[in-house]
Amino acid sequence: MEIYQLRTFIAVAQQGHLTQAAELLHLSQPAVTAQIKALEEEFGVPLFERFPGGVQLTEAGKLLQPDAENILALARGMQNRAKALAGEPRGKVKIGTIGVPARLRLGSWLAHLREKYPLISAQTTHGISVSVLNDVRKKVLDGGFYLGRNPYQNVTTLQLTEIGFCVALPPAMAGELANADWKALGKVPWLGLSQFTSLAEITLELWRSQNIAPKIVGEFDEEATLVELVKAGLGVAILAERTAKRFVADGSIALWRGGEIAVRVPLQFIYSADREQDPLISMLKSSLKTEWDLP
Repeated sequence: MEIYQLRTFIAVAQQGHLTQAAELLHLSQPAVTAQIKALEEEFGVPLFERFPGGVQLTEAGKLLQPDAENILALARGMQNRAKALAGEPRGKVKIGTIGVPARLRLGSWLAHLREKYPLISAQTTHGISVSVLNDVRKKVLDGGFYLGRNPYQNVTTLQLTEIGFCVALPPAMAGELANADWKALGKVPWLGLSQFTSLAEITLELWRSQNIAPKIVGEFDEEATLVELVKAGLGVAILAERTAKRFVADGSIALWRGGEIAVRVPLQFIYSADREQDPLISMLKSSLKTEWDLP
């Protein structure tokens, strides 16, 4: 069974005449007759009754006509969709991610990207800000998320939002430090940050701005680890506001000055500056602006 045979079947059913159907389809009458005969042989039932003045559907033909019309409609829809896709951008985009996916709105953004550009596939690579920045500079990644201030002129940033960070305290230190000044905070143990974490430079800048040099306990590279160590009383650390307040609710940690924001840091999408006019980058930026409600 071929699509063109079904098209001929419907044309004959609608015209009620082989010659008129042939004219409509720009075919010869013998060609139309041959197609109908081929369908009847394949289906094993006659589709038309022949009369001197034309043809009319048999009972089997009447039952099969709606199915044939549905198949033709689906074929037309498929053809139209294929034509629309011919002009769609396509390819794979490599994105560097950091931290918690929900903080990046990663799921809804990639879903929006997929909906708007169905031939674009995304590949994510999880890392930290420094590694994402370096891979964008080396063009290993098309773009990525970056927490902090971009030091390179050959990397362009699109700021999505600012993330506030609070000072998280072990519950045992809450009474002593809940309303302390920075000088007092500088005298207690702090959890050290590995140079390979996004929070390392942020924490160092905060200490420099407040003129403190705390005693460092260990060196850690993940926010979830910091939470557990603050809970255990090992030291003080900065945590993203939403993360900090989630754990303060169950009493497992305390917050300095009731959760006052100690530092605000830009969350940005970064890409190589020489790709500013690249259509792929333009698509990513456009969908990010929609997702983050940016002008």
